[in-house]
This record gives sequence, structure tokens and C-alpha cells, in this order.
Amino acid sequence: MSSLPDLSAARVVAIIPARLGSTRFPEKVLADRTGRTLIQHVHDAAKAAGSLDHVVVAVDDPRVRDAVISFGGTPVMTSATHPNGSSRLAEAARLLRLADDALVVNVQGDEPELEASVIDTLVREALVARAPVATIASPIENDAEFANPNVVKVVRRVDHTALYFSRASIPFPRTSHGPRALKHIGIYAYRAAFLQRYVMMTPTPLELAESLEQLRVLEHGQEILVVEHPVTTTGIDTPEQYEAFVERWKKGR
Repeated sequence: MSSLPDLSAARVVAIIPARLGSTRFPEKVLADRTGRTLIQHVHDAAKAAGSLDHVVVAVDDPRVRDAVISFGGTPVMTSATHPNGSSRLAEAARLLRLADDALVVNVQGDEPELEASVIDTLVREALVARAPVATIASPIENDAEFANPNVVKVVRRVDHTALYFSRASIPFPRTSHGPRALKHIGIYAYRAAFLQRYVMMTPTPLELAESLEQLRVLEHGQEILVVEHPVTTTGIDTPEQYEAFVERWKKGR
């Protein structure tokens, strides 16, 4: 505890939840075929954003903690029993003593190619938003994405807050002239005080039906600002996706 940095004066902090266990790709955060662990790639991507005061990695295993220390990052040891990344994020924010109005940016631990402009755009909009949560959405590129239940769609109100998130193809394309949903990108910015409230909220029927954590916010009557920004990168969920990333990385060196 005493070795943790005191970030009580920080304005914007990125926290990367890095759980060692992974169903489809065990221990993926420690995969290192590029010569760097996956979590270091994610950390480096976040550090490239100019809007962040600090980048911290919330870990649940000494091996991940040691890997983060080895590349000069700041790890925060959290419980191994968290049900989701948001819960781990909330514990890390408490341990770091973040102020209630600090902005906590949740950078997923499997997004090694996330562009700095995505983080900077989200932070810029979240700092002035009325909503306690902000997230990013990108235009849907094709009909296959629109129909794919693994691509989460979001439709917005006229003030650009979220109306609904779904795995379904929403809105139903009754005519060719209607609006099309945006593709939700899983990066969030929370006010620290709201993050602590969120993890105390009871899970909700739509959240459980769609298996989408963000619906808990809407069902409890809170707002999520949805910022549109083009995103072409994807996270790594499987060994095959990791191999493709390694090949892209080698070609880009």
C-alpha cells in the first residue's frame, strides 16, 4: 500500500485493467512474441496520449505486477475476484486516492494498437460533459458488422447521449433513409465518484439479457455521452488475433 503513488491531485488518470486469466486466450497480457508483453504494448499506446496525467495498470497477479515494473510502469495490485473490469477499476481508483472529480479513463488491457487520438478525443469531451460517463463509437463499415452480435451497436439521443446499446441490429432498417447505429468502442471515461457509485448499483435486466455492463448505467437513469470518432483497430481476444498483431508489428518496425 505504501508504495502506491498518491494521485489525489491528478486530473486525468488512465487505468488499464490487466487480468491474468482469459478464457479464449490464457495469460494473453503476458504474451511477448514481439519482445514486449502485450500489456506493455497497451501501456505504450496509452502513454502516447497527451491528455493523461498518469497511466496505471490494475493487476491481479504478481507475474503481471512484475512485468509492469520491468518496463517502468506503475502497477496497482487488486483483488483476483472482481466480476468485471469496472469493479477492478474502482478498487484501483480508491487505492490511488483519486479525487471525486478526477477523470478515470478505462483503457482495455488487450488494445495494443489503440490510437492516442481516441483517448485524447474522449478526454476532451468528457471533461466538459454533463454526463458522468463518456465513451467512443465509430461508424459501422459494412452490413456484416451491423449483423454481427459480437459488434455492439449504440444509438444516440439528439444530445449525443446514449439511447440504447445492443448486440442486435438497431435500429431495424425499415427504410433505406433511417439512421444507422454506431459501433461501440469499449473505452470509457468516468468521474471517479460516479465510478464508485456504478459498482454499487445492482445489475439490471437489460444488462443481463445483453451481457453489456454499460446498460446498467442507463437502466439506473444515468447518462453516457457517446463521442463519435473513427476507430479501425480492434482488441485481441484469441491467439489467432494475437498472431495477426505480431505480424503487423513486425511489418511496421
